[in-house]
Amino acid sequence: MVKVSFNSALGQKDVKKDAETLIPEEDKDAEAALVVRHQSRAWCWCMCLGVALMLSGVVVGGAYLYRYYIMEEDEVYFCGVNYREDDYLIRQEEEVEMEAANAFPLRQLEERIRVLEREQVELISVPVPEFDDGDPADIVHDFQRKLTAYLDLSLNKCYVIPLNTSVVMPPRDFLELLVNVKAGTYLPQSYLIHEEMIVTERLESVDQLGYFIYNLCRGKDTFKLQRRDRILGMQKREAMNCSKIRHFESHTVVETLICHP
Repeated sequence: MVKVSFNSALGQKDVKKDAETLIPEEDKDAEAALVVRHQSRAWCWCMCLGVALMLSGVVVGGAYLYRYYIMEEDEVYFCGVNYREDDYLIRQEEEVEMEAANAFPLRQLEERIRVLEREQVELISVPVPEFDDGDPADIVHDFQRKLTAYLDLSLNKCYVIPLNTSVVMPPRDFLELLVNVKAGTYLPQSYLIHEEMIVTERLESVDQLGYFIYNLCRGKDTFKLQRRDRILGMQKREAMNCSKIRHFESHTVVETLICHP
């Protein structure tokens, strides 16, 4: 009788190989698909983030283009006003009309004006005066910020003061006046009034004064102003270094005297 025996180690190896062959291929494919799905989802999030950044760039770029190009298309008015060298406020109107024609010859002041009604801003450019009676200047009246800024182009200095609404016309009214002047339905003839300003302090930063004043005064020596008649102890005239800017933003011509104490 013949005894047949098997190697136990060899038998275990064959069983192990058989067990491996019993693992379905679908499970392996599921693991691979899970990895691909994670990669696809990460790529989708990256794409969404990229699109969001692109859209934000379009919005910012559109705002930039609107401010620097579309707003530049607003109509610019070149206006001139005839006025007399007399302070209209210190005498009665009848006296002015009777005496001014002989005593004070007519002069003309010209300006370049833009009125941004939506932004509630008036931009005024005063060229070099013909009669050497003032400095060329750029002026901003910001009705939202309630501020006025003067850039004296001869000195290259900027001055900021609260907006004087008793003298400066609101944008809509000023725009209506300019339209009438352009159409020839109103030919302005004015008298000169005076206002005196005193420099009170230097402004180290103009970042908080709004876009238009910031754009006018950035990089320049900028000072805060106060009206002379509101400063106690300065009623008497003193020897000061002063410059003057003649301009108009209503029916009257204003001579703004800016003095450094």
